[in-house]
Amino acid sequence: MARLGDEYTLFTGRGAQVLAIGPDGKRAFEQFWTEHRLPFIGLPDPDHAVARRYKQQVNLFKWGRMPLVLVVDAHGLIRYVHYGASMWDIPANETLLGVIDELNAASE
Repeated sequence: MARLGDEYTLFTGRGAQVLAIGPDGKRAFEQFWTEHRLPFIGLPDPDHAVARRYKQQVNLFKWGRMPLVLVVDAHGLIRYVHYGASMWDIPANETLLGVIDELNAASE
């Protein structure tokens, strides 16, 4: 399965913005983004305000925050949500791109 960063241009080519939110502080986040040369935006959430707002699951036996993937439309409405059951439970890019394609088609 392709990683999001590997197919980032497929998302931006559809007019989508990608934002990753994580539990680390600003300095650790900047270091991770620099080391991995990630093309999308990263937002540190060390006090878990964003995670709580969207009810992101935490499982200390499975390394902390479980993946949460949202597709939000141009009006701020959540159009797709996936709560992961493990760190590897992330929807395929094709799934997310399909949702974006449907939203784009509906707005034409």
